[in-house]
Amino acid sequence: MSPSEFASSTGQPSRRHILAAGGACALIGAGRGRAEAAPLELDPVLADLHRRTFDYFWQSADPDTGLHPDNWPNPDFCSVASVGFGLTANVIGARSGYVSRAEAASRSLLTLQTLWDAPQGPQVSGVSGYKGFFYHFLDMKTALRFKTCELSSVDTSLMMAGVLTCAAFFDGATADETDIRRLAQALYDRIDWTFMERDSGLISMGWHPESGLIARNWDRYNEGMLVYLLALGSSTHPIRHEAWANWIKTLPPCWGENFGQTYLGFSPLFGHQYSHVWYDFRGIADAFMRSHDSTYFDNSRKATEAQHAYALQNPGGFRDYGPVWGLTACQGPGYIQAKVDGRKIQFNGYCARGLQDGDNESSDDGTIAPTAGISSIVFTPELSTALVHTLRDRYGDEIYGDLGFVDAFNPSFPPDLKPEEGHVAPRAGWVAKGYLGIDQGPILCMLENYRSGLVWDLMCRSAFSGPGVRRAFRLAGFQTVGAQGAWLKA
Repeated sequence: MSPSEFASSTGQPSRRHILAAGGACALIGAGRGRAEAAPLELDPVLADLHRRTFDYFWQSADPDTGLHPDNWPNPDFCSVASVGFGLTANVIGARSGYVSRAEAASRSLLTLQTLWDAPQGPQVSGVSGYKGFFYHFLDMKTALRFKTCELSSVDTSLMMAGVLTCAAFFDGATADETDIRRLAQALYDRIDWTFMERDSGLISMGWHPESGLIARNWDRYNEGMLVYLLALGSSTHPIRHEAWANWIKTLPPCWGENFGQTYLGFSPLFGHQYSHVWYDFRGIADAFMRSHDSTYFDNSRKATEAQHAYALQNPGGFRDYGPVWGLTACQGPGYIQAKVDGRKIQFNGYCARGLQDGDNESSDDGTIAPTAGISSIVFTPELSTALVHTLRDRYGDEIYGDLGFVDAFNPSFPPDLKPEEGHVAPRAGWVAKGYLGIDQGPILCMLENYRSGLVWDLMCRSAFSGPGVRRAFRLAGFQTVGAQGAWLKA
């Protein structure tokens, strides 16, 4: 391994990773009383995206419950994962001056109070969750289970990461900020992580009151890392200490070479991003990554660069690939088959799109999701910044509006074909009708981590959540392998 490769894999401050980490701002203060370093100044295009994506969360939250919709502008139901991103957005908005600290605290308290007051129990209906977990989707007005969706371990975890980040930021003595911390701790303490734990030590993806635990567990490489870390860090109902080691045993089939990179594969890029929104994996590594002279942070960089290389090679012959890239789970034009440039293409609706690089569950139909490449800006700052400019310059307001980029678009979709949802535009081809909270959230949060490291700092280094995070990482066998991981030793 060359010195530059070692620096990259261990989190040493190479030029690329200084940029990806937000430069000298990696250890900024979280609340008001700690020393603060000036954040990087985003270029005007990135700054505009940062503000508009914050506006998405601020404007789409329900005024009576503080819950965030799964999608907008058709808020049929709440996604509890979107709530986690929305609470984190409140913090970013307050720090950025988009709203006042008091406004952000009031909005956050409304959301947390709704979550705490929502009824829990084993019933099929009339409840919001069970054992501290929440159902994947909730009614926007009543906060009760939406239809027959699952009690979700990962969506509860995404929500909880936002809850803890919010509480870490609001460290003041006002009544609202005190209540935010009280409710956040109570919500975390109420989750019985052992309820989802299998005899194998792995965690189930969820539970239905009608049928019990879902058969599929969080194994192999994906966003399930977040679930294990929160479950290990719990001070009330933690899972067994060996859970992470059991999860690691499922990783080898995901390791391999793809489009010039060797890494842990997971096809859609969101699996390389969600955990990294809140957890700072720079300069730390568990036993698996140490055995491969790498880190999970560097793994996400490699996965992103592999996707970019795939777009440049464009084996599927899709339009605009190369300067335009980024595959992940997103909306699509619908389940329609058509000929494009003499080739038959099976278009899809909402699905996981990506490379065949570890889970073999993804596909590519030419649909680009802006969140995929943009949310990797901490890993690939030059590539992701260039992508934002390309999307703005090439497609303009066909895909960019008051609330940022629409969820997805497909330049290869035939202009004379009617999609099942969305519409067809002259340059962008098929364009989604709106936005998804779980795709908007990583854009805003990763732009902020690139700019200042704020979300990482709050989750991993604050007095509120830092001790639990460090406990979880240590139980998982993480060690400091680079300067940026020094916080783990605190």
